[in-house]
Amino acid sequence: MNVAKDVMMGKVFAVGVGPGSPKYVTDTVKEIVTNSDIVIGYKYTLKTIEELIKNKQVYEITMQDQEDVYQKVSKSLGTKTCVIPFTGDVNFSESEVVDRLIEIFGDVQVIPGISSVQVAASKARVPLDKSRVITMHISTSIEEKKLELQKALIDGLSVVLVPRPWPKEPSKHFMQSEIAVYLKNHGFDTSSMKVHVFESLTTEKETCFVGTVKDLEGKQFSDLSVMVFDQTRLESYINFK
Repeated sequence: MNVAKDVMMGKVFAVGVGPGSPKYVTDTVKEIVTNSDIVIGYKYTLKTIEELIKNKQVYEITMQDQEDVYQKVSKSLGTKTCVIPFTGDVNFSESEVVDRLIEIFGDVQVIPGISSVQVAASKARVPLDKSRVITMHISTSIEEKKLELQKALIDGLSVVLVPRPWPKEPSKHFMQSEIAVYLKNHGFDTSSMKVHVFESLTTEKETCFVGTVKDLEGKQFSDLSVMVFDQTRLESYINFK
């Protein structure tokens, strides 16, 4: 009975489609999307792969209705293939949704993509293997992550950080300005801390701010932004000979 059930089950893929430009969608993801029957995703994410989904059953979702759509598709999937695309890398900052997809669909295949974190680190020339990568882009408490940010900066590490936009609930809104004030209030000399803020990476709307953390106070950035606290020191192989 189990074998027959497996034969009849459809396939579900959670895939990363990169930061925004179609050029950053991997060939593997393109192939999976091209061969799919159903695509479920947010407006911005679907825009990235719009050329690949023209003749497919597409569900554009929001945070408010995504649960209903996932449930609806799971009940009628049959032998079809469903793809849920995520901006960036599906393995970073998306675990809450991926966990829910596994609860609903069972066997979900996860395919990585290129994250805005990788692109931001590259543009700032901050190596990830000498940095702490932190995402505040979660719905649960970020108090421990705030402490993680403090510790990383005290330890002299660079930090690549995804802030948390939550304009409808100010107490949870933790974007660049709020982060700058938070660090100042916890004893950091923000006037001497170098920071990059990238918005809409890899797209025609891409912008880059370079300055100090103190400069961020009162400044507004979009939801599609990544911060890089730069505490990098050059340590080339020649220095270890």
